[in-house]
Amino acid sequence: MATSISLGRQQLLHAEVRRVSPLQSIEWLRRGWDDLRHFRSASLSQGAMIAILGAVLLILFSTHAYLFAAAVTGYLLVGPIMTTELCELSRRREMQQPAADESQQPPIRDSRSLFRFGAILGLLALIWFIASATMLQTVLHASTPSLGVALWGSFTDALSRPELLGYVVSGAVLAAVVFTLSVVAVPLIIDRHASATDAMWTSIRVTFANIPAMLVWAGLIVAVTALGFVTLLIGMVVVAPLLGHATWHAYRDLVR
Repeated sequence: MATSISLGRQQLLHAEVRRVSPLQSIEWLRRGWDDLRHFRSASLSQGAMIAILGAVLLILFSTHAYLFAAAVTGYLLVGPIMTTELCELSRRREMQQPAADESQQPPIRDSRSLFRFGAILGLLALIWFIASATMLQTVLHASTPSLGVALWGSFTDALSRPELLGYVVSGAVLAAVVFTLSVVAVPLIIDRHASATDAMWTSIRVTFANIPAMLVWAGLIVAVTALGFVTLLIGMVVVAPLLGHATWHAYRDLVR
């Protein structure tokens, strides 16, 4: 069953949202793995860049539990925009573009919409940082770390269990919002030149049309990403391109 959606800035772009089976995301990961094996160095180099960025953030903000959690959450919130070039590689393979181009850096399509989408994700991350600090101070009666603690403090200056639980729950709520806004946003922008607003609106429609499948997909993303983190981000070199390529195949199944 398909739901018709009008997307065009000039009402020329049109898409249909498909409904998929709850376990279709397993197939997306399988196709993503196939793309990863196909591109190899091009995909792994993108994964290495994403992993290095995460490592730098975690090193800089590892002095306090609050800052560490904020860095991890911010990293994950802007994660969808980091998959852009991986989605582009999968798109080019599907379009059967010359194999000689596969080792080159893929061109960025519709960079203006991608920039706007990335800016929105960054703004959401900033709002979460501010809101979480407010929650710690007013609701949980805990203080955010001072500049001195941030620079020279210890990770053992941890939050209490209720404080940490409240912090994690608020982050999970925002992560769910970001997932809903971004599930097919990046592929739609690079494939159909959709605006950031149209791409996010379509992602919302896709999510609510496929709630069981999206719950499974979100769970798989969390599980696979956790593997990347427990290996001290070494596994992220493989995990990031796997999810990036799989995102393209999710889009192809979910949006006609």
